[in-house]
Amino acid sequence: MEKTMITISAVVNAPLQTVWECWNQPEHIMKWNFAIDSWHCPAASNDPKVGGRLTCTMAAKDGSVSFEFGGTYTALEEGKHIAYTMDDERTVDISFNKSAEGVEIIETFEAESENPVEMQKGGWQAILNNFKAYVENPR
Repeated sequence: MEKTMITISAVVNAPLQTVWECWNQPEHIMKWNFAIDSWHCPAASNDPKVGGRLTCTMAAKDGSVSFEFGGTYTALEEGKHIAYTMDDERTVDISFNKSAEGVEIIETFEAESENPVEMQKGGWQAILNNFKAYVENPR
């Protein structure tokens, strides 16, 4: 079975160090890791090293549903690249590239088979857009 890979991207107008910290520190992850305003990320943990784990709880704010998202790092180069395998064996590859406008984040992930590709792309892009908004406009 051929894997479908989806790529999303955003340019974040902030220094690389700030982008990296906000991407990797759990206290920041919980503030941006959701696709729509009726959801949130009430818990996150991260051990950013090869063999380390990332785990997040994504939940509807009304308490009606929640799920755990997790993975194990397979590659990590600080400030440049992250790769991990999700708990369902799908892969994710993320690059952080300095540009004149800030930091371009390019995230490629393996699609799952239950939901349409465009829906998955839209959801992951919405989360990345939340990240951009959080870093550029801290609260």
